[in-house]
Amino acid sequence: MEKIIFWKDRDKQLVDPELFSKIAENLAKKIAEDSINFRNSNKRTQIRKFYDEIVRLAMLSKSRPNEWEQLLPMVHMITAKAAYANGRKKLISDNFLQFLRDSIEQIKKPEDLNIFSNFFEAFMGFYRLHGPKN
Repeated sequence: MEKIIFWKDRDKQLVDPELFSKIAENLAKKIAEDSINFRNSNKRTQIRKFYDEIVRLAMLSKSRPNEWEQLLPMVHMITAKAAYANGRKKLISDNFLQFLRDSIEQIKKPEDLNIFSNFFEAFMGFYRLHGPKN
């Protein structure tokens, strides 16, 4: 699976213009394919748990900007939680795990987490369209 890059130019704070549309929809289609190939993988409720956690941490980073150094390890903890879900009866697919890993590796500052949160929101919208109907 191709790695998703959030920034067109990080220094200028320019987000890839297709990130929240074309890129999010293509990822949603790919993850939806996995849910067909692996029957128990990528149910919306399972994906939603990760989305909700990202949104919660993004909101905390905005309301408590001085606590970023304490929040960043919690952001990285999501990778471990995803690995557990992947190892536990393949509740999430390898591709979804890789998406989370690649995304979280890019998070260095609160604005990175904000972009990831917005991207995940766009992905969730497209996943509702293309994903399993559970």
